[in-house]
Amino acid sequence: MDSSNTVLVGGVATSRVSRKDMADLMLRDCLAARSGASKPKLVFDVNGHALALAFWNRDFRGDLAAGDLVHADGQAIVAASRLLTSAPIPERSATTDFFHDAASLAGRAGLRFFLLGATEEVNALCEAKMRALYPDLQIVGRRNGYFSRSDEAAICESINASGADVVWVGLGKPNEQAFCVRNKNLLKAGWLITCGGCFNYVVGSYSRAPQWMQSSGLEWLHRLATNPRKLFWRYLTTNPVAIFLLLTQTSSRPRGAGA
Repeated sequence: MDSSNTVLVGGVATSRVSRKDMADLMLRDCLAARSGASKPKLVFDVNGHALALAFWNRDFRGDLAAGDLVHADGQAIVAASRLLTSAPIPERSATTDFFHDAASLAGRAGLRFFLLGATEEVNALCEAKMRALYPDLQIVGRRNGYFSRSDEAAICESINASGADVVWVGLGKPNEQAFCVRNKNLLKAGWLITCGGCFNYVVGSYSRAPQWMQSSGLEWLHRLATNPRKLFWRYLTTNPVAIFLLLTQTSSRPRGAGA
């Protein structure tokens, strides 16, 4: 990760990029990878859940640090950078929004997608919906997220055979980051990008919060209200830790940067 364009937020070096910046980087990196000039870039996201998980889980912390680009999926990350640093992140780059930005650009530029994750039903429906929304988009392969470590080599072979430029990995934290780090050297795509429950949002099994809640950093509250059984304990345990980290481990200069 380019430390000159990152800011430390909650202890995680986070890229100062907009959604347009990300789309431009995706196109550049994927075209470079087609020529064999580079290995896949690991593109991860950070939000309150990721901050708390990185604090508790050493393996996840190491995987997150291996990302070539870690973008601000949560509005709280952007807000902390604006309030507590001199190098603010320009905007939130929610994966559920960027998925559509990327699909639109990929359709125009001829980039190819592979969808990995979610249930078989959700994965298949997501592919169908994205094809309907973006007729020019090439989705060259897909697979559900139910597999074991012993299946990964074959999955990587399938992805490579498809000619995918961008692999969307929706296995949930920390599994999706670990998958990308483990298999980076086996894959030939330009980007391996984690996307959590993105496929579920596309098909409508998860709903987005109203825009005012997204902009004010309250999307988590909408998610809690719509799925309390799954998320109550997560937010009860992670939100206080994330707030503490945002207040105490946010600075303009990432650790290890020169003076």
